[in-house]
Amino acid sequence: MDRLDNTVRPYAWGSTTAIPRLLGTEPTGEPQAEMWMGAHPGAPSRTARGTLVEVIDADPEKELGAPAVARFGPRLPFLLKLLAAGAPLSLQVHPDLDQAREGYADEERRGVPITAPHRNYKDANHKPELVCALTEFDGLCGFRDPVRAAGLLDGLGVDSLKPYVDLLHARPEDAALREVLTAVLTADPEDMARTVAETAAACDRLGGDYAPYAGIAHHYPGDPGVIAAMLLNHVRLQPGEALFLGAGVPHAYLDGLAVEIMANSDNVLRCGLTPKHVDVPELLRIVRFESRDAGILRPEAAPDGEEVYETPTDEFRLSRYVLPEGGATHDLTLDTAQILLCTAGGVRAGGHDLTPGTSVFVPAGEKAEVTGAGTLFRATVVV
Repeated sequence: MDRLDNTVRPYAWGSTTAIPRLLGTEPTGEPQAEMWMGAHPGAPSRTARGTLVEVIDADPEKELGAPAVARFGPRLPFLLKLLAAGAPLSLQVHPDLDQAREGYADEERRGVPITAPHRNYKDANHKPELVCALTEFDGLCGFRDPVRAAGLLDGLGVDSLKPYVDLLHARPEDAALREVLTAVLTADPEDMARTVAETAAACDRLGGDYAPYAGIAHHYPGDPGVIAAMLLNHVRLQPGEALFLGAGVPHAYLDGLAVEIMANSDNVLRCGLTPKHVDVPELLRIVRFESRDAGILRPEAAPDGEEVYETPTDEFRLSRYVLPEGGATHDLTLDTAQILLCTAGGVRAGGHDLTPGTSVFVPAGEKAEVTGAGTLFRATVVV
C-alpha cells in the first residue's frame, strides 16, 4: 500500500486552525479548507510511485480491481477529503447523471471554455456526496416545509419579506418554493441588499434559531443567498453523524471539521453566498423543489467492528473503525481499491504508522491488516 502525500486547498472559507490542529502542525495564518485524497486531476495525491493518477493509469485493473474498472471505468470513482469550514461555503446544488451529461455536452457543443467562470459543467458526471462530522458541524440541507419557512421569515418582522411569506402560504409546495427562490435570486440587487441588511439586523437581535443566519449575513452582506438559506433546514451534526446530499438538494456547510466523500466530479450550480457566477435558469432546472428533513445518518454496525454509512450511491462507500487499545487485528483486504484515513489516535496499516490526518492508498487485493488504538475511516466503492 502507498502512503499518501495530500494537497491542502486554501479556499477563502477555510478554517485557519482545524486541519493544522488535527495534523499536530502549526497554523500558517492562511485558510486551510480541504485536504484532497484521491486521483482528482486538479490535485492528485502523491505516492513514492508517482501521483495517484499516474499509478492508476499505469495499470487500472491491478490498482482498482477488474470489477471496479468494468463498472466505473479506469479511474478512481471517488474523492475523499478533510473539510474544514471557518465560514459558510456557497449555497449549492449538484445535477443528476443525465443532467450532467446533457449540460456538459451542451457547453462543449457551444464551445464554452472549461475554465470560463460562467461554465456550469466541468465534466459529465454527477456529484453525490456524504459529509461526516469530526467536530460539531453546522450545515444547511434541503428545503423546509413551506409553512415552516414562512413562519421563520414572518417572525423577523421585515416588511420586504412579506411577499415571500404570502407566496409560501398560498401556493402548493413545489410552486411555492420555486417561486420564492426565483424571486429572491432575480430581485433588484439594491432592493435585495436592503432586505438582507434588515434581515441580518433582525436575526442578530432575535438570536436563537435566527443566530446562524446572522452569522451567514456577516460573511456575505447583501447576498440574496442569506434569504435563500432561510428556506432550508439548519442542522448541527455531532461527531460521527453524517449527511448525504443527493442530486437536486440545495445545501451549504457553515462551520466545523468533517470527512467528506463524493463522486469524482466538479459540477456545482450555485444559489448564493458566493461572488462566483449564479446561473439562475440552469439552477432552477436542477433544483428539486420538495421539502424534506435533513436526514441525519448514523453508522450502522457491520461485521468485524466496521461501522458503515449507508447511501444509495455505488461510486463510494464510507465506513469507520473505532479501534480500542489492545484490540484485535482487523483484515481490511478487498478486491477493490481503498483509501484509509486516520482521524484520531494511532493506527498501523500494513507497514505504515498513521496519525490523525494521514492516509494510505490500498490497491485492490493488497493485504490490509490494521491494528492500533484510534479511529480509521475507510473509503472504497460498491461493485
